[in-house]
Amino acid sequence: MRFTNLPVDILRTFVTVVELGSFTRAGQVLGRTQPAITLQMQKLQDLVGCVLVQVTGRDIAPTESGDVLLRFARQILRLNDEAAALLQRRQSSGILRVGLPTDYAMAFLQRALTNFVKKHRDVQLEVICDLSQELLARLDADEADIVVAMHGSQPGPGLAFSWAERPIWVAASGSDVHTLTPVPIAAHHKGCEYRSRMIQALDTVDRAWRIVYSSPSISGLQEAVQTGLGISAMTSRTLSRGMRVLSEADGFPPMADIRVGLHYKHSQLSTAGLLLASHMIQCLHDSGQNDVIRIDRNVGTSPQNKRN
Repeated sequence: MRFTNLPVDILRTFVTVVELGSFTRAGQVLGRTQPAITLQMQKLQDLVGCVLVQVTGRDIAPTESGDVLLRFARQILRLNDEAAALLQRRQSSGILRVGLPTDYAMAFLQRALTNFVKKHRDVQLEVICDLSQELLARLDADEADIVVAMHGSQPGPGLAFSWAERPIWVAASGSDVHTLTPVPIAAHHKGCEYRSRMIQALDTVDRAWRIVYSSPSISGLQEAVQTGLGISAMTSRTLSRGMRVLSEADGFPPMADIRVGLHYKHSQLSTAGLLLASHMIQCLHDSGQNDVIRIDRNVGTSPQNKRN
C-alpha cells in the first residue's frame, strides 16, 4: 500500500499561514522568505490533491478541505512538539489564559485544569468564563491562549479537537413543572447553544414555552431546576441530584447534538500551552470510557475544492 507522507515542517507552514492570515508574516515567524512559504504551500496542495487556501486580495482563508486538514495538522504538530519538548526536557512555565464556556460542564473542565497545575507548579492559569462566541472572539484577538467553545455548523478559529454531546431535558424529581403550559424554561442568556436547542425542539412540536429564569451560571440553572422553578437542558456531566430526565413520553422531543471544540493558535502556543492542550484532550479521551462522548469526525469535503 502506498502512503502519502505529510512533512511536519510544511504542515507547520500551512497552520501558521492560516492563523496569521499572511504568507509574509508566516515567513517572518518561521524564518523563511515569502517565496519559500508559497512554494511549501504549493507542495502541500500537490501532495493532498486539493486547494487548501483561498486568497482574495490581502485576505487568506482556508477552503473546506483546508479546514479539514487544519484539524489534523494541529494534532500532528501538537504531538510532534510535545514529544520534542519532553525529550529535550524543556521547562513549562508562564501564564496561560484559558476560556471555558459558562454553558458547559464546568466542574469537569476545572478538574482537568486543577490536575494540570498540580503537575506544573511553574504555570499560572487565568481562567475566563463566558459564552462561547465571546471566548472565540477573545482567541481571535489574542486575548486567550486556549478556549473550549460550542459551535454550530461553522466552527470558530483554531479548532484542533472536537466532539459532540447530546443535551437532555431535566426537571426536578417529583415535580410536575414540565406539565405546565407554557413550559417554564431555565436557560443561559441569548447566544447559548443549549437555549437554542431547547427552543428549536419545542417549536417543532408546537409546544408553548417561556423563559422564567436566565443566568450565565450553570450552578444557577441547576438550582432553578432542583427547586422546581423550571426545566432545562443539561448533559450527563451537569446532571445532579434532585433532577430527573424527561423523555418523549413526557412531551419533550430529543434535542440535536451540540458540538464542542478545543481551540488554540498553534503558532502562538508556548510549551506550557502545548502540554495543557494535550492534557485536556487526554482527559476528554479518558472520560469517554465512562461517559457518552462522540468524537466528531465530520471531515467531508466538497467537490469544488478538488483539483483537476
